[in-house]
Order: sequence, then structure tokens, then C-alpha cells
Amino acid sequence: YYGYQYWLSKDVKYLIRGYREMYGAGPKLGLLKKHTEPLGPESFVGARIAALTRTFNIASVLGFLDEIVTDLVTHRLREPSETVDFSRLYRVNLVTSHTTDAPFPVISLTNPTLINLVGQIDRDVTASTLLTHSDHLMIKPGALLEADGGYLIIEAQEILSEPGAWAMLLRTLKTGLLEVYNPDPLGLWGGPQLRPQPIKIDVKVVLVGDPTVYFLLDEYEPRFAQLFKVLADFSDTLSRDPAGFSAYANVIARLAENDQLLAFTAAAVASLIEQGARICAQQSRLTSRFSRIADIAREASFIARRDGDPIVDAKHIVLSITQGRRRAEIPARRFKRLLAEGSLRIDVAGKVVGQMNGLAVTSAGPLIYGFPTRITASIGPGSAGAVNIERESELSGAVHTKGFLILSGLLRFLLRLQHPMAFSASIAFEQTYGGIDGDSASGAEICCLISALTDLPIRQDLAMTGAVDQKGNILPIGAVSEKIEGFFEACQTVGATGTQGVIIPAANAQEMMLRDDVLEAVERGKFMIYAVSNIYQALGLLLDRAPGEALDHEYTQDSVLAIAQHRAHEYWKIAKSHRGSD
Repeated sequence: YYGYQYWLSKDVKYLIRGYREMYGAGPKLGLLKKHTEPLGPESFVGARIAALTRTFNIASVLGFLDEIVTDLVTHRLREPSETVDFSRLYRVNLVTSHTTDAPFPVISLTNPTLINLVGQIDRDVTASTLLTHSDHLMIKPGALLEADGGYLIIEAQEILSEPGAWAMLLRTLKTGLLEVYNPDPLGLWGGPQLRPQPIKIDVKVVLVGDPTVYFLLDEYEPRFAQLFKVLADFSDTLSRDPAGFSAYANVIARLAENDQLLAFTAAAVASLIEQGARICAQQSRLTSRFSRIADIAREASFIARRDGDPIVDAKHIVLSITQGRRRAEIPARRFKRLLAEGSLRIDVAGKVVGQMNGLAVTSAGPLIYGFPTRITASIGPGSAGAVNIERESELSGAVHTKGFLILSGLLRFLLRLQHPMAFSASIAFEQTYGGIDGDSASGAEICCLISALTDLPIRQDLAMTGAVDQKGNILPIGAVSEKIEGFFEACQTVGATGTQGVIIPAANAQEMMLRDDVLEAVERGKFMIYAVSNIYQALGLLLDRAPGEALDHEYTQDSVLAIAQHRAHEYWKIAKSHRGSD
């Protein structure tokens, strides 16, 4: 291709020089000029171009050569100039090239600016005049043109953040015509303006993004649904089965090859699979977000190479995970220090009325840490009902507020009273100042409230997590493993008794992916995990008393709910007598 352009430029130079010699050499050639004049310049030029037309028998190329002939005859031969660079004037600007036997192009655009997307026209500055100029050789292609006939992959969030890029992409896809970006459309830089004709393209664009971006575009961008008709929704988890194991092994093998890591043993891959299940928070699933798995693998390879080991084994994976947590565990270390100093009060032994340990989580980047939080409740005769102190102080999120409001309905369901409830109660998360959200503590809140109502003490060596509904069912929550480990660490800091444990929803029992030290304590009977499906089971564990069975509108004698029912009736009589005296 470039060789033909070179010879074309050379032929044009010889052609013009020969034409000027024949028709402008003076009176000596007058006779020759007289006899050759009928041929005309078109015939003279056409004869020299004929070889090229036979070589490139393509419609677009023939049209281009015809334009060269027209330009030569009309301008260059009539007004010859020594300053014209024919190697540049007639050179073809091959902005992109796809051979017929090559596979269709697949372009991934990581920085989808307007220029990178559609290309641009460069400009040179003339030093003497400070004016700019450009020609057809300064047209630079963009990713849309490079992907013509194939696929262009773009991060949705990236292109939406680039000014003008999204609108230009939609316009190009709708019309099928690509307009190269002109950085000076108004000619403010001076000099002649170059306006290339729109280029017809056929490209499939693949937008990659999270579901939120998709649904926002589908709702607020009318053209989006017309142009992007196929939705491919990928799961962020894999089944924990041989197919999933094979996927992990392939990813690790490819990562080791691409990043020049050490080889991984089967035990190392198994440890990464365990971590994938922990990240996924499901024993039967694995995360398909391999970026975190890849980071662990890279650090494990570094550790093995540093220690002089030829391969990466399970111990290197464990050390990589441990070091990653250690680098990000400042909040956890601060919590342990406050516990040890006594600045933060958490009771992990004994029994207390109207007080129990709930469980919460905090995050440090991608890592999640669990910790216990002290919940207290007080109650007495009145008419205010249950008061959420966090909500009143504007520290409660919407989900936590909803979970708290469910408590009133659950309390009515449990007490089975034949008259209105007449009490005033308050529930608080002690020593929390940064706000609370989520409903995972609603189960602990109702147990704490019933303890305050019945004056029965709650075991402080137990912590509880789990949401409740208005029928007393314990519902699953998130980050169950981290919450269990958080209370385990708190017990180790304050003082382990061997009777401590955590109450979790039964639905979360299959999602636990606990650390080895926690598993060892559980296996030795030094730390307990109780899975419950309803509030009755939780009350029995926390209060060391039978929760009670409903007989019509009453509970079995001396049971937890029988005492609660009796106390609520006493409050109603007190409130009724006060209203009568008023």
C-alpha cells in the first residue's frame, strides 16, 4: 500500500515535469505542441494513471484516481508550483484497516473521551502568523472507527462522566454515520477549516456497568432502550461445585501466567476458593468478582517469593489474607483497645435486666468487621408506647426505623391482650454516636424489651443478631460470619468464660464461613452458636426460662410471656386508674 503511494507521488512529479517540458519549452517545440494539442492534458495524464487503474480496479479507488486526474488537469498543470508536495497532497490517509481474512475487531475503550471515541483533526501552528492549518493527513481515528464491523466495549459509568461523549455515541449509533471531532468548529484559531464527510460505520457497542446504571438509563434516557436492546445480566456468584472450582483454577492459572506469578498448589487454590465463599457469604456459592481473589493471589506469590519458596501454598494464602486484614483493621483495633480500657462497656458475663448484646458491622474498604453493641430498654406505665431513642435523636436510618416500628405489632401479637397496651418504653443503643441503620437488631430489641417488662435478667454471655416480623419469625441478615467473629474477639478481649456464644437466624446457618480460631473454639465447646427460627426460641435461651405456650389468650403459668402478659395487664390497670382519678 505505502509503496504504491510512493510511486504514485513519484509518477505525478515526473508527469508534471514532462508536461511542462513538452508544452512550455519554447518555440523549438512549437511544432510538437501543435501536433499533440488535440490529445489534451486529460489524455496525457490519463495515460500515466492507466496502470494504477488496472492495478486497483475498485470503485472507490477509481473514483479517487479520477479526482487526481481532474485536479491535475484543472489546477496543477495550468498553474504549476514548485512548492506543492505531491507526496502529501495525493497521499491516502489510511485511518483504519481491516483485512478480509482477519476476525472482526473487538476494541475495549478504557478512557472514552469524546476524542478517543470519534477521533479528531489535528492542527499545526504556522510560526510566522500563529495561524493553524490542517489537512486530510491530520485526521486521526477514534475507537468507533477502529471497531467498525466489530464490537466496541465501554464502561458505562466512564462514558457518562465524559462531556459530550455519551451524546455523540447515541447520535452515531442512531444515524450510522461517524463525524470526526473538530476541536475548532467556529474557526477561532484561524486558518482554513477542514470538514470531512461523515463516515458510514457498522459497529456493535457493549456497555458494561452495574444494574443501577442500566435502570437509570432505561428510565431517563429515551434513546437508550431503542439502541441498546439486549440486556445480559451476569450473576456475581458461582455455584460451589466442580464447575466453579474449575473456573477458579483457570482464573488463577491465567493470572499467574499474565502477571508472572509463582505456580499455585491445589491447596492454595482451595484456600482461595474458601475465601471466595467467605466473600460471597454463602457456603454453597463463590464470588465471581475475581479482583479481590486476584489481589490475594498476587500478595501470596510475593510472600512465597520473598521467603524463597518455589511455589505458592495454602500457608501463603492464609498469610496474605491475614496481612490484608491487619492493614485495614484500625477500627477493630480501636474497638478492642476501648474495650480493654473500660471506656466502652460491653458485658460478656452475668445477667442484667433490660440489657443485652446486639451485633453490628462496620467496613474498612472491602473488608467488614463485626462488633457487639449494648442495647438497653426501660419500661413503665404510660401511653407513649415504645420510643426509639435513636430515631428521636435523628441517628436512626430508615430501615432501622421500620424494624423498630415492627416491634409494636410483634408485641401486640405476643402479649395477646384483651385491652389496649398502656406503657411507655424506650430502647437505646448505648455509646453509639455515628448513626444506626438496618433491621438486624430488631430481634435483640424485642428480647430486651420483654426482659424489661418481665424484670427477668438476660444472659450477657450471649449476643444476638436477626430481624423479626410481626409474627415472631426470625429473618436472615447479612455479614453473619463477621458478626460472630466480632463477638468472639470481644469475649477474648474482655475475658472468655467458655459459655459465651451467639444467637443467629436459622436461615443463616448455611452461610457461615468462620475463621479457623473461631471454628476451633466452637468444636471444643468454648464458644456456642445457636440457630433459632422464632422469637420464642431466642427468649428461652436468653432468659433461661420457658417462653410459654399460648392457651386461648393466656400462656402457661410462670413462663416468660405469661409474666409479660400479667405485667402489661397491671400497667393497663394503673393507667386506667389514673385516667379515672383525672
